[in-house]
Amino acid sequence: MSKRTITVIPGDGIGPSIIDSALKILDKAGCDFEYEFADAGLTALEKQGELLPQRTLELIEKNRITLKGPLTTPVGEGFTSINVTLRKKFSLYANVRPVLSFKGTQARYENIDIITVRENTEGMYSGHGQKVSDDGLTAEATSIVTRQGAEQIATFAYELARKENRKKVTIVHKANIMKSTSGLFLKVAREVSLRYPDIKTEEMIVDATCMKLVMNPENFDVIVTTNLFGDILSDLCAGLVGGLGMAPGANIGRDAAIFEAVHGSAPDIAGKNLANPTSVILASIQMLEYLGMADKAEQIRKAVSAVIEEGDRTTRDLGGTHGTTDFTQAVLERL
Repeated sequence: MSKRTITVIPGDGIGPSIIDSALKILDKAGCDFEYEFADAGLTALEKQGELLPQRTLELIEKNRITLKGPLTTPVGEGFTSINVTLRKKFSLYANVRPVLSFKGTQARYENIDIITVRENTEGMYSGHGQKVSDDGLTAEATSIVTRQGAEQIATFAYELARKENRKKVTIVHKANIMKSTSGLFLKVAREVSLRYPDIKTEEMIVDATCMKLVMNPENFDVIVTTNLFGDILSDLCAGLVGGLGMAPGANIGRDAAIFEAVHGSAPDIAGKNLANPTSVILASIQMLEYLGMADKAEQIRKAVSAVIEEGDRTTRDLGGTHGTTDFTQAVLERL
């Protein structure tokens, strides 16, 4: 049987070092992948004069599974977000961001286990109608929510909840104010919920959700919401378990998926062997689960959990004094 080929985008800043860590761990766990490497972001801009080269798009298209490090889109220079471009190009409509408590982190909470399912292609991030008046005094942007998009993401959330034996889905919205867009999202999500009587449904306004996540995060299970709200809430959830270094992300479509570290490229510590690779390691675990390799995923998760709980060669953000390579070695030894 031929090996599965994965497209790997090392990314910018700390990206190459943490991606290298994840690949070594996948190999040690016996996943037996082939890797095809591609550039994107500032690295690609410097090498090839464009943020998202055609060859990179072709490799994503060909292999359908991609593991990606953090990318940098130059700010305020007219460049479109690379991540948004990829999500639209490959119709990666579902952004799945789980957060899970690991003993030994510097987190304020314990026993957190929340999945945020974020609509990935519509809403305020659709990119439509963005303009600034000639006098610079007025700016506009258009939020677009479609019935198809809302039904697709709500169905995904409930199917995920059922597959993972989750008990509750919280539909997060702002329909009391944004009666058209958020109102349509809520209406459609309610309709979808009726098809899943085995799963409890609750509805919550986004600002109340933020407050309740801080006060009683253990009351949440699966959250489904629109693009902008999901972006904010998933970062808030990451803060509950120790920060973005502990938060992976999956962008899933009907026939393609990109798995990524959700934090930035941290250019200030790039090349210094300081970065915590956990986010992208957890993203690779999501990738394994997506590919039906749950046994390998659990093997790696247990190894990472043991390293963090025991404080064995952990990075500074985890309370240790070590760097990327030492942390990686500690995980490899447990595998």
